[in-house]
Formats: sequence, C-alpha cells, structure tokens
Amino acid sequence: MSLDISRAVEVIRSASFLVALTGAGVSAESGIPTFRGKDGLWNKYRPEELATPQAFNRDPKRVWEWYVWRIKIVLNAKPNPAHYALAELEKIGLLKALITQNVDDLHERAGSKKLIKLHGNILEARCVSCNYVVKWSQPPSEIPPKCPLCSSLLRPNVVWFNEPLPEKALQEALDLASKADTMLVVGTSGIVMPAGALPFIVKDHEGTVIEINVSESAITPIADIFLRGSAGKILPEIVKMIK
Repeated sequence: MSLDISRAVEVIRSASFLVALTGAGVSAESGIPTFRGKDGLWNKYRPEELATPQAFNRDPKRVWEWYVWRIKIVLNAKPNPAHYALAELEKIGLLKALITQNVDDLHERAGSKKLIKLHGNILEARCVSCNYVVKWSQPPSEIPPKCPLCSSLLRPNVVWFNEPLPEKALQEALDLASKADTMLVVGTSGIVMPAGALPFIVKDHEGTVIEINVSESAITPIADIFLRGSAGKILPEIVKMIK
C-alpha cells in the first residue's frame, strides 16, 4: 500500500489538470449512511417509494418525513479528514475542481470552493410550481413544507430516480472530465450514471485514474492505481507527502 500511495503522490504532483469525483463513501466516515453496500439505505428502503417523482406525488408527507430524518443527520454531521484533505489539495493549487454525487454540504464546510454537485443539495427545497428555492438551516417544521411565495408544495432539491441531472452541473462535469489528465475517484460505487462514466471519459482521453475505496467498484477495472482503505486515512497521508 505504501508503494501505491507513493505512486499516487507522484502522479498527483505531476498532474497538470487534476479533478476529483466523490461518492457516498467519503461522507460515510462522518456518519452519513451510504445507499449501497452492506448497510446501505437501499437495503432498508425501496427507492421507488421514497426517491422518485411518482412517490412524491403519491405521498409527499411520507417522502418528506424520510428527508427530514436525513436532513437532521447531515446537519449534525461534521466534515472528516477526507473532506479536509480534498479542500487542502484545492487550496495548494493541485485540485482544479471537485465533482460530487453527494447531496450533503460537508465538502463546502471543509473549504472546497470549486464544487460541482451533480445530484443536488439536501439542504435545499424547490417549489413544484414556481421553482423558488428555500435553504434549510434546520429541518422544516411543517411537513410537507409549502412555498413561501405561492403556497405550492416544496420538494427536496435533489435528483431523484427517473430525473435528469441539472444541465449546467452535468455539462461542467463532462467538460472537466474531458480536460483532466488525472482523476481522483473517492468512495463511489461507479454504478450510478452518468457520474460513473466520468472516469471512463478521463481514460478515453489518456488520463490517469486513481481510486480510493474500501472495496472494489465498477471503476476499479480501469483504475491505474487502486488504494483500498479509508479515504479519511489515505487522503490526509497523500496530502502530507505532497506538502
């Protein structure tokens, strides 16, 4: 492992355009449940009952009760060493941008600035009628919450199954993957598309893919360097060696 980390450090140091892609595994170390894996949320809940437009139309109160539970978890969580290490890589000028599939705000709280959120923000809600966006600093008290402008229902401002990604965020992510000569892929299963395709775009442009994960993923077969283990331990070690 130490040899692989040394290789990763050299690749990151020499990268001219380094981009990172993060998934739920990064925030798992902060106590935020992942969706897949042994203890993943989708082992306990059915996506079509809680994370689709159809589910919301059927029973917005039930969907919101689940999201309020998740909002409370996010608000009580704190960034872990992996979040801070990625922010530090940006601060020292090596990491050009961070693309995340996560809907929490831990990257922002850790200090990441150039951030593309592919799947939205769980701490925001959007009006189903007028698209007004509300930001939560605490969970909504009214369930389901209503728009302060037009009194229509608010919905979580996240991407659900059967919904397209925000066009601007997706285009930015695709552009970054096309430019990147190195991509750091951290804590993602690589199953959810189109995010899972981004490392393949880097490879198609002859870039290098470095993966950090506790287990193999759909990205592992194309990874040039695979670092198995906790991102909260491996990323700070990489940053320490670089500095």
